[in-house]
Amino acid sequence: SSTKIAHKPFKSRHATKGFIKELTKGKIDHHEKGSRKTPHQQVMSKLDRRNQAKQLRQTKHQQNVRSTSIFAGQNGAPRIVVVVPLCADCDATMAIRQLSRSEDEHADMLAKGPRRVNVERFKQTLQYVPVGNDLVSVMNACRVADFVILLLSPEQEAGEHGEQLIRAIEGQGISNVLTMVQNLHIIQPQKKQSHIVASLKSYINHFFPDQDKVSSLDSDRECANVIRSLCTTTPKGVVWREDRSWMLVENVKWPETGDGVEEDGAVVLTGVVRGKGLKADRLVQVGDWGHFQIEKITDATLPTAKKRKADEMTTEAEVTGGRVLEIPDEDQDDLDELAPYDETMEDAEEMPMSEAPSERKGVLLDDHPYFSDENNIMPPPPKKLPRGTSSYQAAWFLGDMSDDDSSDSEEEPPIDEEGDIPMDPQDEPSTTNNETATPSEYPAESEAFNDPSLADDARELEAYRASRKTTAAEDREFPDEIELHPSVLARECLARYRGLRSFKTSTWDTSYDKPYEPTDYDRLLTIPDYRAARKSAVREALVGGIAPGTRVNIHLRNVPLSLRSPTSQNQNEILTATSLLRHEQKRSVIHCTITLPSTSPEPLASKTSLLAQIGARRFLANPLFSQTGNTPNDVHRYLRFIHPGQTA
Repeated sequence: SSTKIAHKPFKSRHATKGFIKELTKGKIDHHEKGSRKTPHQQVMSKLDRRNQAKQLRQTKHQQNVRSTSIFAGQNGAPRIVVVVPLCADCDATMAIRQLSRSEDEHADMLAKGPRRVNVERFKQTLQYVPVGNDLVSVMNACRVADFVILLLSPEQEAGEHGEQLIRAIEGQGISNVLTMVQNLHIIQPQKKQSHIVASLKSYINHFFPDQDKVSSLDSDRECANVIRSLCTTTPKGVVWREDRSWMLVENVKWPETGDGVEEDGAVVLTGVVRGKGLKADRLVQVGDWGHFQIEKITDATLPTAKKRKADEMTTEAEVTGGRVLEIPDEDQDDLDELAPYDETMEDAEEMPMSEAPSERKGVLLDDHPYFSDENNIMPPPPKKLPRGTSSYQAAWFLGDMSDDDSSDSEEEPPIDEEGDIPMDPQDEPSTTNNETATPSEYPAESEAFNDPSLADDARELEAYRASRKTTAAEDREFPDEIELHPSVLARECLARYRGLRSFKTSTWDTSYDKPYEPTDYDRLLTIPDYRAARKSAVREALVGGIAPGTRVNIHLRNVPLSLRSPTSQNQNEILTATSLLRHEQKRSVIHCTITLPSTSPEPLASKTSLLAQIGARRFLANPLFSQTGNTPNDVHRYLRFIHPGQTA
């Protein structure tokens, strides 16, 4: 009909702007906009992409060859494999025997302790390091491990101790991880074994999501697959470890003590250099012994006799012999952790006296001291006060105040020293006529006020404090409040504290902290630009030194002979040596981030002694906690406690 209008149908071959935008959502345009390319140019761009992918593959292959070249050859470095039992019924030594039996039937005679095993099929050498359930020994071994094998039990759970071991080695840095189950054959019927393996895989994926399989030590085929992975996989390493030179100590030679009593002596450590090149000028951190200077580095390459097995122990002749590879020069680092007194005294003389006040008086609030004796001047009392106003109440009136009921001409009564106003005779209550007196609404015994003694007040205060919550619970509920003792002045308790009107705008003058600084605070290492200093030290470690993969003897100077103990001579003890970067042994103030696990039973108080580990070093510290976050003036509020799940 003439009333109906036929609209043009939508042509699908013409895409709208919204449709084109929807198609290209999430795509990145690598080419310049507006550049139209011919089919020939498009083909060439495809060839360019293939060439770029080929170059990336070649670069990755060269990196893998470079990282695995130290393991090649007869004198190649062994691949360090640490076996960690997570359950009480797991045996690391038996697991090593089961793994080695898949390649060598005579591996059952292996003794306890670190042992080398030659894998002829892959022409590689594996050095197994069995450890127990001790946390310190597990962390010492895993810090130098190329591969870590975690042993699980089909009957017992890992428990809290096993989870603690996993968290500890994961926190300090861990390389490649493999998971195996021991004594799976005791689970009967056999169809339940697959469910047990699936449950263990789900447990280990909670900590290491990339674990795709849990192998069984009872299967020779799975053990052979694990050996193949150990011999062919490139260790990914640990970041802090790969920036330094490190080694697993195979043998320790102590000096022969004579009749005289010697406190220090020269100790020789034998091992294979790993990581970066080993330099004689840098200090060496040996386990928990401390850091020492290197006297010289000699060669300790094993003989290449065909009949010599790789698992034979090092003889004394090999330790003492060998040509000298490197000796330190005048650029060798010293053992001083603090700056000399001479330099600090010169800096103190150059400092103006106005910058370092000898004593801070009162409580500082934005560069103004409060509660000090010099500024303890009460404002004068106002001229006109309401009746009954004491001297303490008068301090709260800023201007002239007067009673509304009284006239301007009425004179105020004098106020005595205690703040009481004497009463007029006509205002005193009359006690002559008892009959007309108004009866009191309070009982008679309430009219007599008994002032308790100071001892009773102290007992009541102690009972009140005992009934209250603990200090940590109060800090969690009222983090901005503190309780001052009644017998101690507030200006004495708060003398070391400082008040700020704003954490973002108020400035912090460090000169007022001079009286409270420790004795050796000026001798600490000061680093203006940490990133630049770290980059310079890491670049310096890239050049020179003994090449990685070389077996050497490190001769250390002035090692305390008191460290020589029956446990240090035990072959089962795990001892590591790490070369420190320049200035790394010096003492300084560092800022770290710490998170208390939510499973912690109680909060952690500030200034509590903690055993801290940074890289290859452990030391005791009493840290101060503060709130996290970035502020313009770099000021953070002090925290008395870290509660479970909190970060400071």
